[in-house]
Amino acid sequence: MTTTLLPGTVTLVGAGPGDPELVTVAGLRAVQQAEVILYDRLAPQDLLSEASDDAELVPVGKIPRGHYVPQEEINQLLVAHAREGRKVVRLKGGDSFVFGRGSEEWQACAEAGIPVRVIPGVSSATAGPALAGIPLTHRHLVQGFTVVSGHVSPSDERSEVPWRQLAKDRLTLVILMGVAHMRDIAPELMAGGLPADTPVRVVSNASLASQESWRTTLGDAVADMDAHHVRPPALVVVGTLAGVDLSHPDHRAPSDH
Repeated sequence: MTTTLLPGTVTLVGAGPGDPELVTVAGLRAVQQAEVILYDRLAPQDLLSEASDDAELVPVGKIPRGHYVPQEEINQLLVAHAREGRKVVRLKGGDSFVFGRGSEEWQACAEAGIPVRVIPGVSSATAGPALAGIPLTHRHLVQGFTVVSGHVSPSDERSEVPWRQLAKDRLTLVILMGVAHMRDIAPELMAGGLPADTPVRVVSNASLASQESWRTTLGDAVADMDAHHVRPPALVVVGTLAGVDLSHPDHRAPSDH
């Protein structure tokens, strides 16, 4: 795939979980060619140093309980800059289509007649666990995983996540954006049948120098997260494989031997 940005277009670039070295080659080349970059708070800030000296850098991040740029305004900015004939990059943390609202931005551009290209990124949903040594699947134990958003409480009328059903699926569960609502999520999973001693791993600041990870259980997760003063960005892995330690012979998952 040749990465050549054209005037009057928008390129949605997934920049990975935070470490600028985890951006794809195509994503890096897009940043280097861009004439205007609209970037998120969780996009690797060091990556912006790769932009042209003439590029316009526009912060459009959303800080929890802080500065917030409405999605509608971001959509309008993308369209406006592209209509000026500029090479526009929308730089996001993770992958644009994994809870990144990339589909909304693509749709807004399409409705305005603006061509859009997507450059996938490494999602924190898979990178975070991997960097912490947590396998999401293992053919002898777990044959799938589910990624869900916990940005609204299970009791919120906007929530469409079937938490109790997920507890019955016997798959690894990865919860993104769930820090604020784990005290509501954990009881729902236990009400669905997961025991209180179900292994849980919490990973914060995945891929950054400040990355932390620790083990707990579903029953103790909320208290342990409070004790560690967990703040976003963080993810929670729930299930059998959250208790596996690949580096310790006594706690490894089964093998063929």
